[in-house]
Amino acid sequence: MLKGSLFLILALMVGAAPAATKPAATYDYYSAGRLDAARPGATEGALMLLGGGDWPVPAFRWFVEKMGHGHLVILRVSGADDLQQDFLEEIGGAASVETLVFHSRSAASDPRVLEILRHADGIFFGDGDQSNYVGYFKGTPLNALVEEHVRGGKPVGGTSAGLAILGAYSYGAMDGGGLVSADAMRNPLGGGVTLVRDFLHLPYLSRVITDSHFAIRARWGRLLVFVGLLASEQSDDGITGIGVDEKAALCIEANGMGRVYSIGRGFAWLVRPMRAPDSIAKARFNFRGVPVVGIGAESGIDMSSFTVTRPSFELKVNVVNGEFDAPSSAALKAAAVTPSPEPTAATSRKWTLAIHGGAGVIERGDLTPAKEAAYRASLAVALEAGRKVLAGGGASLDAVEAAIRVLEDDPLFNAGRGAVFTAEGRNELDASLMDGATRKAGAVAGVTRTRNPISLARAVMQNSPHVMLAREGADQFSVEQGLPQVAPDYFRTEQRWQQLLDWRRDNAKLLDPTHSHGTVGAVAIDVNGHVAAGTSTGGMTGKRWGRIGDSPVIGAGTYAVDGNCAVSATGSGEYFIRASAARQLCDRIAWHGESVQAAAAATIANIGDIGGDGGLIAIDGAGSIAFAMNTSGMYRGWVRSDAAAATAIYSNEPGPQ
Repeated sequence: MLKGSLFLILALMVGAAPAATKPAATYDYYSAGRLDAARPGATEGALMLLGGGDWPVPAFRWFVEKMGHGHLVILRVSGADDLQQDFLEEIGGAASVETLVFHSRSAASDPRVLEILRHADGIFFGDGDQSNYVGYFKGTPLNALVEEHVRGGKPVGGTSAGLAILGAYSYGAMDGGGLVSADAMRNPLGGGVTLVRDFLHLPYLSRVITDSHFAIRARWGRLLVFVGLLASEQSDDGITGIGVDEKAALCIEANGMGRVYSIGRGFAWLVRPMRAPDSIAKARFNFRGVPVVGIGAESGIDMSSFTVTRPSFELKVNVVNGEFDAPSSAALKAAAVTPSPEPTAATSRKWTLAIHGGAGVIERGDLTPAKEAAYRASLAVALEAGRKVLAGGGASLDAVEAAIRVLEDDPLFNAGRGAVFTAEGRNELDASLMDGATRKAGAVAGVTRTRNPISLARAVMQNSPHVMLAREGADQFSVEQGLPQVAPDYFRTEQRWQQLLDWRRDNAKLLDPTHSHGTVGAVAIDVNGHVAAGTSTGGMTGKRWGRIGDSPVIGAGTYAVDGNCAVSATGSGEYFIRASAARQLCDRIAWHGESVQAAAAATIANIGDIGGDGGLIAIDGAGSIAFAMNTSGMYRGWVRSDAAAATAIYSNEPGPQ
């Protein structure tokens, strides 16, 4: 956990003592971190909709990435600095955190408050009473600044009441916030149905009303009433409701693609009838055949069309005479059932690991029995290194690194020891690593003295503000990080040197068709559902002019996103870069709902269409493994929590069952 020193600074009234000591205080102010620090990275527009309760940490880390690891401002209408403390202890990664707790509408016009908002790289609305958010903020300079912040390509999020105000329409809780579904369905025009319009205007939410604490407080009925009432009132069949469960977050990219992070089993619930109810009156509500779609960790949503890929569930519900009919009620409750607490023994949860050692023209009979046995044995050792990590409850990132380190140390493979030579007779090594939970990544290119380049890639990810370092700078960083260094001749093998001499005699000659693409890589999912991917290589024999292939390029040779996929590639790197191979595979899953195997095959086919060859390994958010290649072989292996380790070389060997 990241723990920062927390400094309490109470807002000052002009010529007065600290504001927190006076009943007339209009706001309280808290801060921590370096307020004057430069933002380390670029910001991206994004929305984070949290349903309340505990924070799903990966969602907040995603939000911090969108802030460029800059300055977060938390807006509240009650409480103190507890959310700020939670952020510092559980999330971290921001240059600073400031909290403004509002006690009156006038504070939303205070010059000091507005200056703080202008400085923000991310804005987050906390919990509390949404009627105060509406009363204090709507139509104020602060309201305008939040929208200006979003237009500037910076992220906004909210939880609980802070989520409720993010849509174009919101439940204002002007009745005290006590509206329950039964009362709303009994009289949709009752005094408790207090809807707010024309408050915030955020991308993709222009026709949306949101709700929080969704399933646990059975808010399905009231959201249906809100949607039906607005559709009728606005004469707009496109009015859409989005309810978010406690401990869940719907995170929406600038391009409108969204996904859910949750602790345990939580969803975003999409309510989009595409029509108004038959009638709206001060009478019991009726609304039949309303579609309700569950967006879970395995799902994706395109907010521009509200299209859901891999929905967790799809229901049609009926409100009849002011209540859900029996089948609808049962279906909603069944969809919302949260399993008993997760098992505490790590071995009771599933995990999976897959590795590769490169692809090539590998026909049966090309390898001697001894050479084939050696390859399979080496793959088995790498699988065992990763298996030990995962079986012990360790992280996918650690398992991927452990497996690749074994392959880097093995002279059979073109990575680390055993790497091929450049035209000048040097070994120049590339590697990359990506954490699907945080989408952090690290990569190195052209390094010459680090024994295990994959560990250097991890150090770049964890201990620098950068993603890729190259050549002398990467070598220097490795020394400063205290990673094991070796003399350049450590990487040399006689076989690789002879390949270089052969290449020098005939540059066009294919030196070793059974290992023409000698990259190594690994993908894994751990007991917590987090994925990771890594790739390491010596490149290609005779490479010149500082050539860098796909292996260290995030999105080409390596990519990982929780709930979606993790990919490591091997092949003619220029083509994998041009095809954005690793990212393409994950996008096929997220955008088109393809299975991981179908996405892997289609990606390799796309690479083949432009002239490239090679292979890749992938794993999806459920732990399913895929191998794909357009060569006749790829050194590969896999192991799962419920199955023994296995290896394969030839393209027609059976894969995971």
